[in-house]
Amino acid sequence: MKRLFLLFTFLLSFAQMRADEGMWLLMLIKRLNGVDMQKEGLHLTPEEIYSVNNSSLKDAIVSFGGFCTGEIVSDQGLIFTNHHCGLNAVAAASTPEKDYLKNGFWAMKQKDEFNAKGLYVRFLVRMDDATQRINAKLNNTMSGEERKTAIDNEIKAIQTENSENGKYTVIVKDFFNGNEFYYFVYQDYKDIRLVGAPPMSLGKFGGDTDNWEWPRHTADFTVFRVYANAAGNPSEYSPSNTPLKPKHFLPVSLKGIKPGDFSMILGYPGRTNRYLTSYGIEQMVNKDYPAWVEASKLAMDVMKKYMNKEKATQLNYASQYASVANYWKNRQGTIDAVIKNGTITDKQNIEAGYRTWSAGKSDYDGVLEDIATYYKQVSNRNIERNYSTQLLKNVKYFNLALQIGPVLKAYAEQDMQGRLAMKAKVEDAIKTAYDKINTNLEGEMLNSMVHLYQSKVNKDVASPTIMGLDSNNLSNVAYSSIFANKSSVTNFVLNPDRLKLDADPLWKIANGIVADQTASTERFVKIDDNFAKNNRLFLDGLMKANPEKKFYPDANSTMRLTYGTVDKLPIRTDRNYFGITDNYYTDMTGLVGKYKKGDEEFDLPQRVIDLYNLKDFGQYGDSKGYMPVNFLSNNDITGGNSGSPVIDGDGNLIGIAFDGNSEALSGDIVFEPEWQKTINVDVRFVLWTIDKYAGARRLIDELQLVRDENTPADTKTRAAKPDHLKNTGKKKK
Repeated sequence: MKRLFLLFTFLLSFAQMRADEGMWLLMLIKRLNGVDMQKEGLHLTPEEIYSVNNSSLKDAIVSFGGFCTGEIVSDQGLIFTNHHCGLNAVAAASTPEKDYLKNGFWAMKQKDEFNAKGLYVRFLVRMDDATQRINAKLNNTMSGEERKTAIDNEIKAIQTENSENGKYTVIVKDFFNGNEFYYFVYQDYKDIRLVGAPPMSLGKFGGDTDNWEWPRHTADFTVFRVYANAAGNPSEYSPSNTPLKPKHFLPVSLKGIKPGDFSMILGYPGRTNRYLTSYGIEQMVNKDYPAWVEASKLAMDVMKKYMNKEKATQLNYASQYASVANYWKNRQGTIDAVIKNGTITDKQNIEAGYRTWSAGKSDYDGVLEDIATYYKQVSNRNIERNYSTQLLKNVKYFNLALQIGPVLKAYAEQDMQGRLAMKAKVEDAIKTAYDKINTNLEGEMLNSMVHLYQSKVNKDVASPTIMGLDSNNLSNVAYSSIFANKSSVTNFVLNPDRLKLDADPLWKIANGIVADQTASTERFVKIDDNFAKNNRLFLDGLMKANPEKKFYPDANSTMRLTYGTVDKLPIRTDRNYFGITDNYYTDMTGLVGKYKKGDEEFDLPQRVIDLYNLKDFGQYGDSKGYMPVNFLSNNDITGGNSGSPVIDGDGNLIGIAFDGNSEALSGDIVFEPEWQKTINVDVRFVLWTIDKYAGARRLIDELQLVRDENTPADTKTRAAKPDHLKNTGKKKK
């Protein structure tokens, strides 16, 4: 009887999942969600969202740099994404004399748009199912190495068949813990130019204090443009390139939003682990994430110390600091949310039901016990990985040696003629690596992060190389290295000596760390392979136990769709809402209300305050008289979705997703239907900032604006939808 009760509880927990939970693969929308989405307010067909043969919404969505999402919003390749996604490009273009990060940047003419070096955008051409093909080569008796070899062989064949001799990038991904496989055909464009960015005081208003919190008042957006050659094909940067004519772009809505309105987000979510077991979550919140939090906080403190001293350092390290700070708060918030929301208990209830279902089934019975044993075996190893990840991410001296060392080695091994041929490449690599390094900061970072690692990591799993270092004197070792600074590495190029390189202390340490990591991987390879098999079987069994449930795959940086509605959060007594009682949006009253002159996080440009006092909202103000800033929806997103478009039921852009809320920071491992929200920039505030604040009216003129029917005639420009949504593609101004 107890088994039957547990099984009922197990099945009920899935039956109650909300319709708007999940990050769905686009080619499965018709089969899984088309009807549900239309009930919630979608007026498009699945083919209008994803089509291989005709233009569709997918053609307006790009993977932005491989770490964020962007959307095409004009027929001239204009891209909207988040400010924090474009921050590195803005910082790289800035100098102490021309501080675009602080003051903002706006290209008032097309010729003023400049190359964002190293940035690319990726369009999805098509995707397809390779599950049957790959699984036909696999069986459960294979070793991990045998399985990997079989999968890799099929992947190479799929890539060869679909790349069209290098025209496309083809990526094969596994889903549902290795039970299914899909391949994705992409086209990459590498000539991306910065068009506009609000000042930091708007783009990151609220700073770390407001990060992951609601209410928010942040203009988290930047504007870029994708360029192509004369044939419209990808090209490296060239002055002769012209703006891309996209297959589809998103019309921009000025209609406004209200609770219950349909909202859909397409983007490239990075990583979720929704099917993680209770044992994995316990390891995460009790061991792994505390290590991450401690190490990242130390790195932030070191960066901040030097960023506060010098303007150039502040610019050069702004992007790195923002990234570390973002994950630091996320990881701590996840720990807090898991404990508060009872996530582990919920998982244990599901696992109790799974055990009831799997009893007596030879392939599935006992896999949870094996998974529990695995986490005991690798607990210390996982802690080491978190400390070492932060160490290698933030200590640039190790990365410099690993990045430049092989180039110097190859250069030193050449004869005179070979060196002449390589010299320009070597000098370019050095310039790129050293241009924005603060050696004093890096020296202290090196000492501090190594000392933390040595004091926290269990010796049984630690890197012998790192444990053998003198953390009190390590910076001096680095300063004596070939890789100490741009001058010292340039001197080596002038007088290359392979023996000197081999004896270099930093080069030896960096290579030692890599060797230690390889040895650690080999030490745990069988344990990890067995875990992968058990994890695969657990999820396979979970899906078979619930044949009526529509399972969605975890995020893995492939394009996904999440749908829901504009939604509210309960009012919290510890927050100031600046007059907002219907808690789904914020407005400029709150933005100005938070203003603190000279404050690093809450300062504002005087022009913003002046325009607010004049109530100069133009055509972008809400019909109720306020100027909207941010709003909430109940879409299911995660990191990588930053910059994703929030789209209404007609396919129009209504906002740009940029954050989640602290109440549901456990969202990567469990969806919290009551609390989990997406924080979005209202597109009307984006346009207000571009037009009224920055005066970049030419960008507004590019857009296809969709207005409410009762908009005054003198400002009304209701544009037609693109061809595949309406039988006209002509844009009206």
